[in-house]
Amino acid sequence: MKIISFNVNGIRAIAKKGLLATLENMQADIFCFQETKATAAQVAEVFQEFEGYQVFANQAERAGYSGTAIVTRVAPEQVTYGIGHDVHDNEGRVITATFQNFHLVNVYVPNSGNELVRLDYRSQWDADFTAYLVGLQKSKPVVLCGDLNVALTPMDIARPQANYNKTAGYTQVEIDGLTNLLNKGFVDSYRFKNPETVCYSWWSYRGGAREKNIGWRLDYFVVDQALAPKIGTAEILTTIEGSDHCPVLLELD
Repeated sequence: MKIISFNVNGIRAIAKKGLLATLENMQADIFCFQETKATAAQVAEVFQEFEGYQVFANQAERAGYSGTAIVTRVAPEQVTYGIGHDVHDNEGRVITATFQNFHLVNVYVPNSGNELVRLDYRSQWDADFTAYLVGLQKSKPVVLCGDLNVALTPMDIARPQANYNKTAGYTQVEIDGLTNLLNKGFVDSYRFKNPETVCYSWWSYRGGAREKNIGWRLDYFVVDQALAPKIGTAEILTTIEGSDHCPVLLELD
């Protein structure tokens, strides 16, 4: 099972840059997208000629904002949207597809915002989302993928000291949120396979950050410990362009 997760920063914009051809070359079984910035109908239109795949999309109430999608050639047993909390579910941030051997959860985690104005909300989100995932674990192992909007360790951010507790995505509150999830029986697949590798998945559009590799690792596959022995490959596909993020890859044996 080959799964790719990609924050596309606008599915319609990246489609004009050759997204479908890029995806065809990847030959994944499942693609998960975040920050589609589109309605479910607009996402379906992007993929109308992408043969052999089913499209499931979740949209925000606010036009052109947030949004997630799963595009899969393996038919899911069930697809659900959101996590069952009205306060969280109006931004189209979560899709869960249930397959034979696991639940796949695609998420675009809320950003804590400029000057951390949304940090308290983010803390509540982390707690509620973790509870949702733990609930899913009771029936099948869980594979979580998406833009988690946090750099977990100093290895995952180019300038840790300058950003710690000052910048959204690298506060102790956010780090603790992901750490708490991992402590519930989950594994950071990239670190599981690449414990010492420095590699980023997001770069600011400013100041030539991508060319200088001044980046953050914000995009993850977090998998149930029960599936850890089945992790064949976990990679960050830094050569794929078109967004300020790059895709991340998980292969399960």
